[in-house]
Amino acid sequence: MKPIADITTLDDLRRILADLPGPDADAAGRASGREPRLTKPPGSLGRLEALSAWLCAWQGRHPPRIERPAARVFAGSHGVVARGVSAYPAEVTAQMVANFEAGGAAINQLCRAFGIQLEVYPLDLDRPTRDFTDAAAMTETECVEAFVRGMGTVRGDQDLLCLGEMGIGNTTAAAAVCHGLHGGTAADWTGPGTGVAGDTLTHKAAVVAEAVGLHARVAADPLDVLRRLGGRELAAIAGAVVGARLNRVPVLLDGYVCTAAAAPLEAFVAGALDHCQVAHVSAEPGHRRLLDRLGKPPLLDLNMRLGEASGAALAVAVVKAAAACHAGMATFDEAGVSNKD
Repeated sequence: MKPIADITTLDDLRRILADLPGPDADAAGRASGREPRLTKPPGSLGRLEALSAWLCAWQGRHPPRIERPAARVFAGSHGVVARGVSAYPAEVTAQMVANFEAGGAAINQLCRAFGIQLEVYPLDLDRPTRDFTDAAAMTETECVEAFVRGMGTVRGDQDLLCLGEMGIGNTTAAAAVCHGLHGGTAADWTGPGTGVAGDTLTHKAAVVAEAVGLHARVAADPLDVLRRLGGRELAAIAGAVVGARLNRVPVLLDGYVCTAAAAPLEAFVAGALDHCQVAHVSAEPGHRRLLDRLGKPPLLDLNMRLGEASGAALAVAVVKAAAACHAGMATFDEAGVSNKD
């Protein structure tokens, strides 16, 4: 693969996606060999058993360990906000980034509670993307720069990566990306976001329909859909997903915007999100629809829709539990417990 600094075009990204590394078969095999020998009835830990095997396969080691979980939150500014699609003004994005940096947001508390290392990346907040009802949200250069920025935030010493976002207007972008990728109607994918309802929600869906009508038929492929209808923070999340794959770091995707940001990767090449779990299902109605399309059941369902990687941070506890049980439980032989006949 090219050094990150030499990735400058969508074609460079397409070549990377066409040659993604797969799971570690040896580590996965060792996990599947140990699991039935642990002191419990088969399947009694439910999805924790599958999670431990998933961790082994994508960390490339057995037993799995969660010692250095990290969260990366990307913030972007959206030109479509000028169309009146949000309950909050655009300047709230920068204000919330300052709140993250001061330690005052929900994600700060969750990362502190679960021992997660947090970094926040504002992406050209003083330079909004274009209103995508008039033109593509990003040029190819802008999209690739944001994607590469996301790739560069992932390091090989991380053993679990939580991804999230902040950006007034980005549920509109997420809805547009999903509608552009998966069809249906704009209303299928458009939800309240920061709390819009009634005529404003109807208007938001109309804006999404207008944007997709302009771009979907001329988009070259799913990556071009992301460029035309997404935002810098969505492109950076997609880049971090790819960076994690290349560094053998399993990923927890947060809510609707985060999953929508990753969805073009799976649309481009099946299996691109195999190293990802979806941490929770958002109260945004389009999220559940998207998870059904991706075939990814969420780990949690807590009626949350905050963003910020908040749901992903909560799910770290579940993944840690899966790793601890698989690695720490005694086998039937070790405990002197009779197994079933």
